[in-house]
Amino acid sequence: MNIASYWYSDKIVLAMSKAKPVDEKENPELYRVVENLAITAGLPTPRIYIIDDGSPNAFATGRDPKHAVVCVTRGLLERLERTELEGVIAHELSHIGNRDMLISTVVVVLAGVIAIVSDIFLRMTWFGGLRSRDNDNRAGAAIMAIAMVGAILAPIAATLIRLAVSRRREFLADASGVLLTRYPEGLANALRKIAADPRPLAGATNATAHLFFENPFKADVTGGRPTPWVVKLFMTHPPIEDRIKALQGINV
Repeated sequence: MNIASYWYSDKIVLAMSKAKPVDEKENPELYRVVENLAITAGLPTPRIYIIDDGSPNAFATGRDPKHAVVCVTRGLLERLERTELEGVIAHELSHIGNRDMLISTVVVVLAGVIAIVSDIFLRMTWFGGLRSRDNDNRAGAAIMAIAMVGAILAPIAATLIRLAVSRRREFLADASGVLLTRYPEGLANALRKIAADPRPLAGATNATAHLFFENPFKADVTGGRPTPWVVKLFMTHPPIEDRIKALQGINV
């Protein structure tokens, strides 16, 4: 399933998001922004899709740069100025150039393998533990208890690693995007505007949330309040304020 998801990731995500393709004739300004930044990044111009949703957001998908897709929402085009739109598109193109889709897929596969192996080990130990209890073997019961704890914690640990990788890649895409536009304030302003919009993205799911430019459920908007470290562990994106702060420290 993981291999199939990687191979057909663009088609699956676009279908789930109800995105529609757009060409140069339909939206020449968006097409020029994507094309110019792709040339700057040394990438093939990706296919462009639009989601008919008022919540401003965007994502990139595809198994490699030759099969990449950049998708934006109607709300993003309506709310952002050109320099801000360029910052968001540069961020998404950086995901493509940095091969983040491949990295995310590898992490997801590894997390899935850990979950499957832990489940198999738990079942084997459980049945072995039952036989051990029949034989009144306390050592076997203790091993079974330890195995159960390990089997429960292993998938959680794998999930935390996957989320941590996702957050770090967002910071990297922000920095790489600024190198394309040479204007960090454009991306910072885009983050501020998107964070100020309270509307969640209707077509998003927990399975696709990590793909978007900003968490589609607004889980990364803290309103300037300190975020507890435990909460950060389970976030798909870094807090918006942390991303803006990091951009302000970039000199171009």
